Amino acid sequence: MAYKYLVIVESPTKAKTIEKYLGRNYKVVASKGHLRDLPKSRMAIDFENDYAPDYISIRGKGPIIKELKKYAKKAEKVFLASDPDREGEAIAWHLAHLLGLDPNDNIRVVYNEVTKDAVKQAVKNPRPVNMDLVSAQQARRILDRIVGYSISPILWKKVKKGLSAGRVQSVALKLIIDREEEIKHFEPVESWTLDGTFQKDKHVFNAAFYGLNEKKRLKLNNESEAQEVLAKLKGNEFMVSNVEKKEQKRNPSAPFTTSSLQQDAANKLNFRTRKTMMVAQQLYEGIPLGKAGTVGLITYMRTDSTRIAESAVAETHQFVIDEYGKEFVAKKSKTVKQAGGSQDAHEAIRPSSVLRKPTDIESYLTKDQFKLYQLIWSRFVASQMMPAIFDTMRVSIVNQDLVFRANGSKEKFAGYRKVYEDTKTKDNILPDLEVGDTVFSKDIIPNQHFTQPPARYSEATLIKSLEENGVGRPSTYSPTIETIQKRYYVKLNAKRFEPTELGTIIHQLVDAYFPNIVDISFTANMEKKLDEIELGKLEWVEVIDEFYKPFEEHVVKAESEMEKIEIKDEPAGFDCEVCGSPMVIKIGKYGKFYACSNFPECRNTKAIVKKIGVTCPTCKKGEVIERKSKKNRIFYGCDRYPECEFVSWDKPIARNCPKCNHYLVQKKVRGGLQVKCSNCDYEEEVQK
Repeated sequence: MAYKYLVIVESPTKAKTIEKYLGRNYKVVASKGHLRDLPKSRMAIDFENDYAPDYISIRGKGPIIKELKKYAKKAEKVFLASDPDREGEAIAWHLAHLLGLDPNDNIRVVYNEVTKDAVKQAVKNPRPVNMDLVSAQQARRILDRIVGYSISPILWKKVKKGLSAGRVQSVALKLIIDREEEIKHFEPVESWTLDGTFQKDKHVFNAAFYGLNEKKRLKLNNESEAQEVLAKLKGNEFMVSNVEKKEQKRNPSAPFTTSSLQQDAANKLNFRTRKTMMVAQQLYEGIPLGKAGTVGLITYMRTDSTRIAESAVAETHQFVIDEYGKEFVAKKSKTVKQAGGSQDAHEAIRPSSVLRKPTDIESYLTKDQFKLYQLIWSRFVASQMMPAIFDTMRVSIVNQDLVFRANGSKEKFAGYRKVYEDTKTKDNILPDLEVGDTVFSKDIIPNQHFTQPPARYSEATLIKSLEENGVGRPSTYSPTIETIQKRYYVKLNAKRFEPTELGTIIHQLVDAYFPNIVDISFTANMEKKLDEIELGKLEWVEVIDEFYKPFEEHVVKAESEMEKIEIKDEPAGFDCEVCGSPMVIKIGKYGKFYACSNFPECRNTKAIVKKIGVTCPTCKKGEVIERKSKKNRIFYGCDRYPECEFVSWDKPIARNCPKCNHYLVQKKVRGGLQVKCSNCDYEEEVQK
């Protein structure tokens, strides 16, 4: 079929959707991501010629390039509609080069949502390729290439092959190691509280010891101090000395940025960062909605802006009025101050139309798509609603000069919480108390407490820390986290990151010889400079030059002074069943494993397995061991596999069910662990 115009997008899914929107005069094809890049086999940066990059066509992309050239020849006009960010702009620039197009012509088409109106409007208003955006992306690519291809070979020589170091990954690793050091050197501090149950008439409420008067809190440092306070109490009669009633407003959160979406999806949906971005990409590119056709359900998912289009605000305000009532709609549109250095190129992540309620389109979505869409939809709608209002009450009660305090709250007006609950808040209602009232203590219990060390980073809290420190950008968080795990610099234990021995060694070397690379403020400042290149305020060559000259000196010093580190193999304590040589424990790409010390003559290797002390419930001969799936999820299986094929996602325990005699398993539930039968409905109380 003849066509006048060719539109090139990145994704085949998007190509099909957009071709339907634009009609028969348009042919829409996909580049399937990048077509040109720096070669993997060499540095490919001309240091003598203003750091000029030597791009080549990516291996395996030849047929796609040939096809695009064929389509472009037949078209009157070619439009480049790659994603609306720096990387997308760079892809458009590379496409222009490959197809012989002038980047200064109006060939670049940008839209923030894959909807009919947005795409048609974008095609009507093409612009030239934005070379400032291209320069910012090119500067990042060249910086990362210089860092990676300078430090990694040194690590290969001095430590072992297959290692790498990068700008953002080195800072992420530093944060994890610094946190581990804090935990290691943490000294708990003891404190005590006096927690009481009190009664007025039939109403029972809780209050805790505050101090010797209303103004100054008294900290109890040990048991004797707590007992001293208890000894001063006379009887169980207390008098209400102060009642404070206030109205407290809680404002809704801003719509999602990439990092806040990744954090909320991790905390509420238990999604890994990669999964969140993959599902968000599907929602952005389009979902078939029956007769309505394929529709992009959300705006572009790589953004650190919280800006919202006026049309979306107007539509949402009307929706809230129709759905919940006039009193729930925000009196004026919420504008949120952008974080320092955020790129306000496009909007926050929001539904392309709030009229597509999650429950109305649930049947067209997978479970994961529905969960993520519901999260994005509800957060966005909530952002355009009134604050929640709580009635709060603080009561002080005294016995002698000892003051106890109780705090209560009750939701007065749901506001945005009608659609989105950011924090779980239960009403804590105190009885109606007035100054001078008498209440009675039922019991007052001294409780010992110790300060806790800071928690290890989860994916969500690591992303939050990187963002707060101005390190990396929305598109970098997911690949950064993947890389430090892939290299076995960190491992996940109960969904928290712990540094490995290898990760600690690499960090110490990079910190000693390339201090700027692990310096958080230096890396954050580099992000600001990349932003200034994007805004046309800085030249990319100057930024690279300023970085490279001192960096080159560090490279020369590291090559000559860094001592070779031998990671010694640990004895495994048993011999190789193939050749009889001692087996050792080695560190590989996926962690530790057993290997024959007679390598390379003998290549026998074995996975290190963790026994859980339970006999296999199927064959009764083997032992149940802990294994890991390809996605790094722990499961349990028989050590006699493949002879015995017993597997279980839940951890078996060494007891049988009293009802049916099948094996019992331990399941993780909220509040602790629960023991359940693998076969029937028998279960035991949750163990805290």
